[in-house]
Amino acid sequence: MHTSISIKSALILSSLMMTMSCTNRQEQSQFDTWNMYSGDPTGSKYSSNQQINRENVSTLTLAWTYEMDDAREKPASTIQCNPIIVDEVMYLTTPGLKLVAIDASTGTERWSFDPFEGMPAQGVNRGVVSYRNEEKQRIFFVAGSNLYSVNALTGLPDDTFGDGGMVSLYEGLGREVGHLWVTAATPGIIYQDLIIMGTTLGEGPSAAAPGHIRAYNVHSGDLVWIFHTIPYPGEYGYETWPPDAWKERGGANTWGGFSLDVERGWVFCGTGSSTYDHWGGNRVGDNLFANCILALDAATGERIWHYQVVHHDVWDYDIPCAPNLVQVEVDGSLVDAVAQPTKMGHLFVLDRESGLPIFPVEEKEVPQSLIPGEVTSPTQPFPPASLRYAGQRFTKENVTNISEAAAQAVRSRLDSMDTGDVFLPPSQQGAVTFPQFNGGTDWGGAAYDPVDRILIVNASNEAEWISMVPAKPLTEISRFEFGRRTYQANCAVCHGHANPRNPGAPSLEHLRSFLSDRGKSSLSDVLDRGQGQMPKFSSLTDDEEDAIVSFLNKDGQDELLKLEDLELSYSEDIPWVATGHNEFKDPEGFPANKPPWGLLNAIDLDKGELAWQVPLGTYPELEARGLSATGTFNMGGPLVTAGGLVFIGASMDERFRAFDKTTGKQLWMHQLEAGAYATPSTFEVDGKQFVVIAGGGGGKPGTKSGNKYYCFVLP
Repeated sequence: MHTSISIKSALILSSLMMTMSCTNRQEQSQFDTWNMYSGDPTGSKYSSNQQINRENVSTLTLAWTYEMDDAREKPASTIQCNPIIVDEVMYLTTPGLKLVAIDASTGTERWSFDPFEGMPAQGVNRGVVSYRNEEKQRIFFVAGSNLYSVNALTGLPDDTFGDGGMVSLYEGLGREVGHLWVTAATPGIIYQDLIIMGTTLGEGPSAAAPGHIRAYNVHSGDLVWIFHTIPYPGEYGYETWPPDAWKERGGANTWGGFSLDVERGWVFCGTGSSTYDHWGGNRVGDNLFANCILALDAATGERIWHYQVVHHDVWDYDIPCAPNLVQVEVDGSLVDAVAQPTKMGHLFVLDRESGLPIFPVEEKEVPQSLIPGEVTSPTQPFPPASLRYAGQRFTKENVTNISEAAAQAVRSRLDSMDTGDVFLPPSQQGAVTFPQFNGGTDWGGAAYDPVDRILIVNASNEAEWISMVPAKPLTEISRFEFGRRTYQANCAVCHGHANPRNPGAPSLEHLRSFLSDRGKSSLSDVLDRGQGQMPKFSSLTDDEEDAIVSFLNKDGQDELLKLEDLELSYSEDIPWVATGHNEFKDPEGFPANKPPWGLLNAIDLDKGELAWQVPLGTYPELEARGLSATGTFNMGGPLVTAGGLVFIGASMDERFRAFDKTTGKQLWMHQLEAGAYATPSTFEVDGKQFVVIAGGGGGKPGTKSGNKYYCFVLP
């Protein structure tokens, strides 16, 4: 059994001694600029600039837009980049993953660097990293599977770094992974002369790379240290896996970024689930360091402490973002802490020195999986109810109430599905997952006001459902059915069945048209290389690719294949696969649960409770029917300022908003041409404060793609 911990009344003395003499350790100057992802090393997304404030934000106007020419309509491209500003130059990435430098006050382009040299881009990018010393200034970013070092003044690769200015993320993982998907969407972080990197990996039933954390020398690109998130023999946590997991299992990767305590020299991050996401019979155990908040020595990679927020994950409940380094007042003293939002809508607040909870965390019994071979954890950790900021339970009592017809339709579907609380395991008949697989909170993370010690975090508040099916036939199967199952296991998570799970991705019918128009070789090329947000699936066997083609062509129904003759990429290890992350909608296409479907939350960290909560986003169709405060699925993070404001896009109505930090009242809104599925930045040039946001659309919200950055200023 896991131990229940509650220590608020008896915090560690060493932590108190380090903080009791200061009113606020964080220097105000670190919040004056936005020269790194999320604003500063602590990941605060806070600016001390208050020129734009509650009193004048209603007059905010467009200063400039920067338009790019590499957006795609289908499959829809996106921009998730949080721009950084260094010496009045803004560094950002485009939908096609070009790195661009522009004049921050005018939006005029200075240079651009295309890592793909005109070829289709692979992956997405959420930001870049600036490094400078007396001799040079560099911008680091990842495109495809390479980490690039680029001269910040010229846009040319730094030939002294790695191989001609780049380092392959395939190298140094301890096993052959060249046929797998390895990239990094969220930027790393600089500590002294190191750049510390996580990875984004494949999460399907086929093989996946391990998610080890690595640090490279910023000058040479040499690997300096590695932390094994799937421990090797003799390392802490090895016993929480089967003996050979370190050689075979994948995932447990840091894909949401890092925060840094410069004074301690510690780097903090969250990790994702191990693969396969939805069946873990081949990884029995708690699976450290998957789903963990980690504190590592930034110079050596040595583990300081860890805290696991999901044991043996079968829900894809990764930790999606870096923790915020915060302070909490306890018994009159300020204590350095770590605040970690999660996909479950749970906020864990830990003592930064020890990794123990400041607010009590209870190990509660949860339902157990009935899927053969699965061994789920008997308990899961729950913070106090006051720190659970998204929906936690889905039953017939909280189905949609936007119309009686919608409610009846949803209730009828629930008759054949498992429903209940968060951590309901996947099942053969179908289980409702609430919050859905993308949260709760996703990669946008939270913003922290260090003055008032308020954490601002947005959350999606919708349900999805999942069912499990056998991965392989017993003896024989038609080529069409084999293709359908292979598609279901690997592709349906995004492309769906009738409609795409990610509306920004091509639908099943669009894939069929693509195959008809361009042929099998083009489809195979996309599967082998990946394209845009789609990872590569080069681990699929020829038999599996051929079967997918038959399924898309709607042929092969009468051609029987014998199991013994098929080469399969995963079935020996993975006997059960999910049918996808299936949206749960009413007949009109709106979420199946009661609104609000998207939330903006303010959490008082001293009290450990919500200060306010408001819906985030609307559906114009429902606004016309008088239902304006519904909220929507949202993707992207907030920005909080000393001017008393919270800026955020993220919502599917493609609006960029400013809220009162103290009350949650909306004070300003600008209708963009495409969704702002990114985190805004703010900066000052020549005495003027600017706020900038990417309007790239697409992504998981699935609205139309966009091709602009929007920058705002007071008139």
